[in-house]
Amino acid sequence: MAHIKLENASVEFEIFEASSRSLKRQLIQTATGGRLHSNAHQRVVIKALANVSFSFKSGEKIALIGHNGAGKSTLLRVLTRIYIPTSGKATIEGRVSSLIDISLGMDQESSGRENIFIRGALLGQSKKEIHEQLDEVIEFSELGQFIEMPIRTYSSGMSMRLAFAISTILKPEILIMDEWLSVGDEHFTNKAEGRMNSLLEKTEILILASHSFDLIRKTCSRALVLQHGSVVFDGDVEAAIGYYHQL
Repeated sequence: MAHIKLENASVEFEIFEASSRSLKRQLIQTATGGRLHSNAHQRVVIKALANVSFSFKSGEKIALIGHNGAGKSTLLRVLTRIYIPTSGKATIEGRVSSLIDISLGMDQESSGRENIFIRGALLGQSKKEIHEQLDEVIEFSELGQFIEMPIRTYSSGMSMRLAFAISTILKPEILIMDEWLSVGDEHFTNKAEGRMNSLLEKTEILILASHSFDLIRKTCSRALVLQHGSVVFDGDVEAAIGYYHQL
């Protein structure tokens, strides 16, 4: 069964050539929302996550709430194994799928068909798995003969339809999202909504970072509030929203 546990996990980024009294320091602090300090080498360090601890178990749907720069994106990258904590520990058990950047890795000069294999491989699928799902991806994308054309010839809507069809064919145990995906015209949006709802039903753990409280209320049963890289509240969704509004 899927399981996630963070134990005093911190993520730090060292900023080279940044004086503690410089304008650069002030800009970094404003832009990131992280906490600044100096390390043993007297270099400026951003602490994007600070001693974060929690445990998510199978069956939970969790929202991440916080102002811009609160640490949500950094935490999502830890949960997708992009970042490794610089201190503390992150234990992630289960197949993870991220819908944060569904176009990541797609090659503009390659055909739609070729990009299914490229993007599928980046998502951790084997060539055999991609072959088995190839026809379904092509049919869902509604690209027809354009699937053989380089995606640089696609409209933005066509590219998004293909990226969505590839990214949502997975059956993850842990699904990580940054806002709700919105793609295509009304017809495709309705179809995509059905695909998303089906994906959520099959996912053991959902982690959703969103500024939409209506979406959070509809989708999640637990919420974490982040501020300056720390979890300042963990509990019921309504209570979390109320806590956020008091920050």
